[in-house]
Amino acid sequence: MSKKINKVVLAYSGGLDTSAMLLWLKETYGCEVVCYCADVGQGEELSGLNEKALATGASKLYVEDLRDEFVRDFVWMAVKANALYEGVYLLGTSLARPVIAKRQIEIAQMEGADAVAHGATGKGNDQVRFELTYYSLKPDITVIAPWRSWEFKGRADLIAYCAKHGIPVTATAEKPYSMDRNLMHISYEGGILENPWSAPPENIFLLTKSPEKASDTAQEITLSFEKGEPVAIDGVKYGAVDLLTKLNYIGGEHGIGRVDLVENRFVGMKSRGIYETPGVTILQTAHRALESITLDREVGRLRDSLGTKFAESVYYGFWFAPEFEILKSMVNQTQEVVNGDVRLKLYKGNVTVNGRRSPNSLYRERVVTFEDDAGAYDQHDAEGFIKLQALRLRLRNME
Repeated sequence: MSKKINKVVLAYSGGLDTSAMLLWLKETYGCEVVCYCADVGQGEELSGLNEKALATGASKLYVEDLRDEFVRDFVWMAVKANALYEGVYLLGTSLARPVIAKRQIEIAQMEGADAVAHGATGKGNDQVRFELTYYSLKPDITVIAPWRSWEFKGRADLIAYCAKHGIPVTATAEKPYSMDRNLMHISYEGGILENPWSAPPENIFLLTKSPEKASDTAQEITLSFEKGEPVAIDGVKYGAVDLLTKLNYIGGEHGIGRVDLVENRFVGMKSRGIYETPGVTILQTAHRALESITLDREVGRLRDSLGTKFAESVYYGFWFAPEFEILKSMVNQTQEVVNGDVRLKLYKGNVTVNGRRSPNSLYRERVVTFEDDAGAYDQHDAEGFIKLQALRLRLRNME
């Protein structure tokens, strides 16, 4: 790299990879390294992280609580869009990356840093998500991705490197799988999960009970929405973080939200992932139910027609792309009328809609009823409607 690097902001967790990266960056570039840790609800122990970063050579450590922003601006946006990648994946990891990278760039600008660095590998999606965000927000930033350039081949090399330099790490052997956790979900990939024929072992799951061990008693809850965003459970209002945390627990107790998916990574390969997303699984079912009575038919279909593009944009890392700004604006406009309550039954991995109501409901019982509709609908009108629809079909076979 020809450009002189004086200061770099490293996305740092204190784990094996980023601990090695911190020292490697200093040795390779002779630069100051500022460490940055984003709390998006991963549940990792943050105490002692500052001391470890400084002892390994960092000039300082930023620990940023991004949980509220993550849920309010990213997770709720995906709920409003009913976003699913390849029809199954609720995008938990994909949604966390832009909020993490956004704050990293802000810190780089505050620090006057020349570069940012991340711990994503050269095989995965996260490198793309991080770097597209970096370049969108600061086009002249230099990006360092050590896994694409350093000499280490795997975790054994990193363990040896850290041992040589006296860097304390808890990893001593290859984990049987890799895990990513935030407030929205947990994902598991690699290792013992790489054979798509092998079922995931039950002991890997942290958020959800198996349906077999879930409660034998169904639970009914009512979720309330305002402009497409969840605001209350059973009439009790919660902030975004507390609501999702509570719903994750409730869903987990009933074995809700497990997904086993072979997905197409942006870089071209197929990858098998196991996901636990209990809270948002419940929310998306409820949200769709509320939309069924509040959205105009063609508005709903237009929004759904953009769903694939929306989910792919999130998965591929284009959160800050101009076309995605337009997509978000359109989705938000559709949600103005998505207000009301949905009653759900949770049982053994299933989410069943038991009722929905809204002050903006387009459902009119007096129109749809099979009983006397008191003139609300003239059934004779259907004859002309059908004949007009049939005209082109009749013309094909007319003499």
